[in-house]
Amino acid sequence: MTYDETVTYLFNCAPPFQQVGGAAYKEGLSTTITLDNHLGNPHRKFRTIHVAGTNGKGSTSHTLAAILQESGYKVGLYTSPHLIDFRERMRVNGTPASKEYVMDFVERHRAFFEPLQPSFFELTTAMAFNYFAEQNVDVAVIEVGLGGRLDCTNIITPELCIITNISPDHTQFLGNTLQEIASEKAGIIKNGIPVVIGETTIETKEVFARKAKESNAPITFAEEEALLTSATPMENGYRYSSTVFGEFCGELGGDYQQKNTNTLLSAINILRGKGFTITEESLRKGFTNVCKLTGLMGRWQKIQDSPRVVCDAGHNIGGIKYITEQLSRVDCRQLRIVFGMVNDKDITSVLKMMPKNAEYYFTQASIKRAMPADNLKNMAERFGLMGNSHPNVKEALKAALSDSSDDDFIFVGGSCFIVADLLVALNK
Repeated sequence: MTYDETVTYLFNCAPPFQQVGGAAYKEGLSTTITLDNHLGNPHRKFRTIHVAGTNGKGSTSHTLAAILQESGYKVGLYTSPHLIDFRERMRVNGTPASKEYVMDFVERHRAFFEPLQPSFFELTTAMAFNYFAEQNVDVAVIEVGLGGRLDCTNIITPELCIITNISPDHTQFLGNTLQEIASEKAGIIKNGIPVVIGETTIETKEVFARKAKESNAPITFAEEEALLTSATPMENGYRYSSTVFGEFCGELGGDYQQKNTNTLLSAINILRGKGFTITEESLRKGFTNVCKLTGLMGRWQKIQDSPRVVCDAGHNIGGIKYITEQLSRVDCRQLRIVFGMVNDKDITSVLKMMPKNAEYYFTQASIKRAMPADNLKNMAERFGLMGNSHPNVKEALKAALSDSSDDDFIFVGGSCFIVADLLVALNK
């Protein structure tokens, strides 16, 4: 099979969650352990850092990987979903796995895994762990897929666990309350392994503290440490001041990056205490060049100027809250929003938060879970959000650009798959 045929095969034999939603979800670790045993337990051949949370875990994982790269380590990075190419999910020092590796892995192991019927994420995780072992990485930053306790990445014994925050998402699997969701994500906390909690609420703090005590795991609440003392917006990103690492710049521009940055500072402090060599200079370079170093996309990413076009992959209540607050401060003649969502999110709660002073271009991503653009438009009208519907992201952006003057601002988002379709269209 060619590379494209191999990826199509993977999508067809084990459809990913991003395409089919809950039907792709498999609870438990038994299949993952079987795959891992078949491959010779590759996850035991390198050190790991485990990152969970409702929002911010992707940015946090990428930035931490960038800092470790600048510190001289060979770094694996496992994240999901991909935006343009499947191989984005597994990188070493920012470079995606080769097409040849993906093809060879499937060809060599399909006779074993086909009867096993793993989920797409189980198979992808096994592929990534095997790749990192073959590449002899020093350390791999592993982003949790969904939840934590039963996520197939949870076979690792990391150097450090990070849980960024908790807000309602994937409630059909993780629970309907913040306590229930926090309990699932706290499942990555392991005996004696330090854990950093980025943000808490009254409901979640007790859950994390109790799990850490049961596991004899040293716990750090980043909000209480408050190593980040100030964040000043710049044209691209923020200028930060901190108690331990002095001043540095971060190129990621979303408001929520301030919370991620504070979490990362606590995490880096702990890693230094565990023997990782991370200098202030490598921290500065990692924060300043995270996109170049790791290939991160879709986080308050500027697409063009005049009119300014920005996209962001925030897709749930917690993520959209920060985005709408940031949009409220944008200085422009007219705010225009290219917007789409998937049908298993809390669409009503998101629409309640969206700015009413914007012109909307409702659209849908090219996945089965996408909310049809016309349906989304009709729902949005009930909340005073007005605009037209468009069949795909490319056409929606084309219409927004056609309507715009140079001093308008166009935001593209609502779903990571809307952002993915945008980036794919721009890449062609």
